[in-house]
Amino acid sequence: MSDSKVGCPGFFVSALRGGSGKTLLTLGLTAAFRALGKRTAPFKKGPDYIDAGWLSLAAGRPCYNLDTYLIPEDRVLQSYIANTTPDHTDLAVVEGNRGLFDGIDLSGRTSTAETAKLLGLPIILCLDCTKSTRTMAAAVLGCLHFDPDVRIGGVILNRVAGPRHRDNVADNIRYHTGVPVLGAIPKLRSHDFPERHMGLVPTAEHDWAAHSISSAEKLIRDNVDLDQVLSLARQYSRVWDQHETVNKIQPSYPNSDKPLIGVIRDSAFQFYYPENIEALELAGARIAYISPLKDSVFPDLDGLYIGGGFPETHAQALSANTVFRSRIKALANQDFPVYAECGGLMYLGRELVINGKPYPMTDVFPISFGLSEKPQGHGYVVAEVIRGNPFFAMGQEVRGHEFRYSKILEWEETPDETVFFMKRGTGMRDKKDGICYRNVFASYTHIHALGVPSWAPGFVQKARDYKARRVAG
Repeated sequence: MSDSKVGCPGFFVSALRGGSGKTLLTLGLTAAFRALGKRTAPFKKGPDYIDAGWLSLAAGRPCYNLDTYLIPEDRVLQSYIANTTPDHTDLAVVEGNRGLFDGIDLSGRTSTAETAKLLGLPIILCLDCTKSTRTMAAAVLGCLHFDPDVRIGGVILNRVAGPRHRDNVADNIRYHTGVPVLGAIPKLRSHDFPERHMGLVPTAEHDWAAHSISSAEKLIRDNVDLDQVLSLARQYSRVWDQHETVNKIQPSYPNSDKPLIGVIRDSAFQFYYPENIEALELAGARIAYISPLKDSVFPDLDGLYIGGGFPETHAQALSANTVFRSRIKALANQDFPVYAECGGLMYLGRELVINGKPYPMTDVFPISFGLSEKPQGHGYVVAEVIRGNPFFAMGQEVRGHEFRYSKILEWEETPDETVFFMKRGTGMRDKKDGICYRNVFASYTHIHALGVPSWAPGFVQKARDYKARRVAG
């Protein structure tokens, strides 16, 4: 490889549909290659925090997002290349979402297939073989012909009933399609592996996460030809020109001039894209991780970022920390900049009602939140900024996503309080989302910093202004 070329081998893990087992497969492959000494970079395609958290734990490094709906394609490509440089990465593993060709329109735009073509990576197809044999060959053949530009480098059979079933499916796929069968995962009983937790339970909530990853690693090493996987990655991955890369240049501000932004990060609030934190740092901020579940003192900060999570499972503890609750409300009255998403919005409300019992929150906004048994907002979001606010320009279009079970029980609102009109998505109420109080902004919409590049510099500037007033005052 010449000095003008960069990049490393990699592959996508995809499937014919969601629920086929690709998260377990991706997790196991990531852990297995790491155990073999490969510096493995994990990525997730699609709006997701939980799968990314598992992959990050398996790889021992951040899992970055490659969603071409949230992020323009050129920034997706730049991010991928910047995070797979040969000096710190040997292999890239990308988990797709939904089915291989599933996208938002007839052309399959934003699909895993299109993203794999963008990045120049082959596909490993995870096939759920439950109660099926020869038909699996027909499905693979259909994928090959549906878009010949998508490189399906191999398949891994999942949920096979035994050796006879495995051999039947594998022989048919090899004979009818010519696609290599890289391995076969047996059906798992509930006590063999906690597969039901993959994609459902955040790693931060359970001590058994490391054991689960170890189990996934063993499962893959026992049932998948890792040499063949690595070979196809090396054979089919595109190598990029040096000029395609984007270096992460650190800001030139002296450390003493950088505002300190607190990030509430614990088992109640854990949904953050690593790119968002990095964007704040690149814009000139220092980051301090804090927790109302663990900390009894609220530190001196210049801004606060509260991500999503599950405050409802920690309502009693959050309510009991009156130091945090009262300090955040007091700071809100002093033009302290706060940005909150979903679970963070709930924490900024008046109360959170669980099983009929109210738990006081920070009371920055006059809203009572409760929970529903079914999702109240789910999927991609397109929001138009229709009201002045500290973080977004009037008329700006903001792309993001939402997924929540919480709902508003009471809201003492005025007609002009909401900031977003939802061109796509549910929002808080009546196709509206996002509320402000002075320099505090909160919404159900999750954003990605690479898709909203003005967000981090704007947030850091607000924090810098607050710091200047605090120091002068």
